Amino acid sequence: MAATLTAPAPGAQARTVPRPPSGGWRSRWPLLPLIATVLLPALPYALGGGVGPADIASGIAVLVCAGRLLYLRQRPLGGAAALVLGLPAVGFAVATVTAADPGAALPGLVRYLQVFVLVPAAVCLLLKDAHGFRIVAGALVVLALVQGVVGVDQYATGTGASYMGEELRAVGTFGPSDIMGMATVVAYGLLAAAAFALRTPRTAPAWLRPAAAVVAVGLIVPLALSFSRGVWIATAAALLVALCLTGRRQALTSLAVLGATGVVLVGGFGIGSEMVSERAASVTQVTRAPDRSVSDRYAMWSAAGSMWREQPVTGVGLKGFPAHRDAHASVGLSSGSDTAGAGQQYRRQALLSPHNMYLLILSEQGLIGLTAVVGSWAAILTGAVRRLVRARSRGHAAVDCGLVAVALMTWQSVNFLYSDIGGPTTVLSGIVLGLAAWWALAEPEKAGTA
Repeated sequence: MAATLTAPAPGAQARTVPRPPSGGWRSRWPLLPLIATVLLPALPYALGGGVGPADIASGIAVLVCAGRLLYLRQRPLGGAAALVLGLPAVGFAVATVTAADPGAALPGLVRYLQVFVLVPAAVCLLLKDAHGFRIVAGALVVLALVQGVVGVDQYATGTGASYMGEELRAVGTFGPSDIMGMATVVAYGLLAAAAFALRTPRTAPAWLRPAAAVVAVGLIVPLALSFSRGVWIATAAALLVALCLTGRRQALTSLAVLGATGVVLVGGFGIGSEMVSERAASVTQVTRAPDRSVSDRYAMWSAAGSMWREQPVTGVGLKGFPAHRDAHASVGLSSGSDTAGAGQQYRRQALLSPHNMYLLILSEQGLIGLTAVVGSWAAILTGAVRRLVRARSRGHAAVDCGLVAVALMTWQSVNFLYSDIGGPTTVLSGIVLGLAAWWALAEPEKAGTA
């Protein structure tokens, strides 16, 4: 903390008077575009071309970041951070230039740069300290609570998306055309709240830990009612990693609490018990008697692999999967998936991606793109875990930020095995990558681990 010297009285020694902390929201205003980017996906509309309010907010965040760098002449990202965050751009550029139709691939280049390069870099540069990190993570929790409440109401009133002939599936404000939207934001909020409950900031009020624990447990309900198997798996994996990094005793206690909560909510109150149990059981039955959605996913995975074998180095080009799908997919692939409910009439939604981010990158960008993107993500996750372990061993104050970063990055890495980018929550992937990158790559004094 900065200090000022007062004039000493005759015969007295000089003393230091602490200067009150400066800032408040006057110094935090650059976070506003990031907070808006987190909260605006909840709005149930988009502008032309699939551009939503959150995308505009993310663009403003990038412009604010660029303006501050030019006006204040602050030092940009360090060498390691610039390399890790900028590496995916190499694969994106190569896939665009080598595409059969570079003009058609250009919108994909813009989207990929936005989500995986520009927004994460803006997050890293606009976050000044751990307090700013907690504000953005708290916005994720707020978004999760809003969507979770809407989702539970949809299940209770039968106004959700169509599922097994009933309009029960919780989708929040995202509608049946973005069936993973609510599940994604609820998982983000659940993990952030759980991390704050496991490692509460030292300066936090006494009510924060129990409140965070209640929020994390409560968000299990809408997550279960989303019936999204991939999100369940990713959330369980992220929670397990986070618990393991908090210590054996706390991990065992937390697992016991979560298990008891699940039994009470699903078994005791019967919240979606039959459908949840059936959906969970189907995770282990995908190789014996897969349903139509699983069969289609296998067919698209196979098509993505076939595209890569045809163009192993550079892929078929950004946005090239839909154009090459039919030439590589089996005859068993259906023409689309049925969506209805949650205020939307029946609609046939085309299958335009393999629902696996790694296979999408491999098919469209080849080995160059996959190596660049996965290498960047692996460096971020490894760095985040290493810094968290070091911070925990030294008892530093920002361990909660590290736990949030590792949990979110683990979730994103696992969930991309079952999903890819698309829809209004896409830009949130950039926020998550930015939070994890800030913790892993920021200067130690900023991350609170010096």
